[in-house]
Amino acid sequence: MKRIRIAVLSPVFFATLLLAGCNQSATGEKAAGEGSKKLVVGVTMLSMQNEFIVNVHDEMAKKAEADGVELITVDAERSPLKQVEQVESFIAQKVDAIIMNPCEVEASSPAVTKALAAKIPIINVNSETSTKPSAFVGSDDVESARMAMKFIAEKLGGKGNVVMMHGYMGQAAQIKREQGAREVLKQYPNLKLLAQQTGEWDRAKGMSLMENWIQSYGAQINAVFAHNDEMGLGAAKALEDAGLKNKVIVVSVDAIPDALQAVKKGTLDATVFQNAEQQGSKAIDTAIKAARGQAYDKETLIPFQLVTKANVATFMKP
Repeated sequence: MKRIRIAVLSPVFFATLLLAGCNQSATGEKAAGEGSKKLVVGVTMLSMQNEFIVNVHDEMAKKAEADGVELITVDAERSPLKQVEQVESFIAQKVDAIIMNPCEVEASSPAVTKALAAKIPIINVNSETSTKPSAFVGSDDVESARMAMKFIAEKLGGKGNVVMMHGYMGQAAQIKREQGAREVLKQYPNLKLLAQQTGEWDRAKGMSLMENWIQSYGAQINAVFAHNDEMGLGAAKALEDAGLKNKVIVVSVDAIPDALQAVKKGTLDATVFQNAEQQGSKAIDTAIKAARGQAYDKETLIPFQLVTKANVATFMKP
């Protein structure tokens, strides 16, 4: 059978039509020399406008192609309601497994319930839901924030004012990164949380938020912890424009290429590496095993790593 790889970034009704065609071809034929049908995996991603999420998806696509799996991808566009509808569409087309990058902890949970009720394995990648899926592949977001805030605390000698940029409120990464940051803040009574607000994972919004904080607090700000690199890079740009970057520490999470370049240049003091390659490939591995009824790990946690100017070269691709 000819191998087909389809990526769908379109409205749900169109994705449904594509799913129907792919599922029919997958169930109607067998690949030469294979004793079972080609697997079809439905994938719904939080937002294909987010660089890290795109990186995770790209790795899933590579792994799926290498393993002869048909991958059907839809973009939830940050809408948990749309994400639940997308999963319903996957269920209706009887895909072999579903991979979900949840929009929200609570609001995306019905998708998990529906998939499990339909006896289709569902794997959460990168982010979590309150309803437990068949498996989770990602990293411990609490640990990423502990690393970031510990770095800030040490650089400031345990004393100073920090501002914190949140991701989308209610998403697992936002909740857990706030938790990790607060755990470290409790250990340093002279380290104060001066202000906190969501920048919605977005660089332009992070820059605008930082500009507002500079106007409100000025030289009182000693450090910024941004829940992701996009916001961190936006904050660093605002500080540079205001002539304050050399006086304020900025740390963020993900280690996307732009952030690694910024760490190398010194405009970003540190980032926390989150392994998109392993998250994407292991999510596909888990989906394949679950779909085939093979043993699989119910939880795969990939460690974070702190990236500073001293070790950034080891994380940069040639």
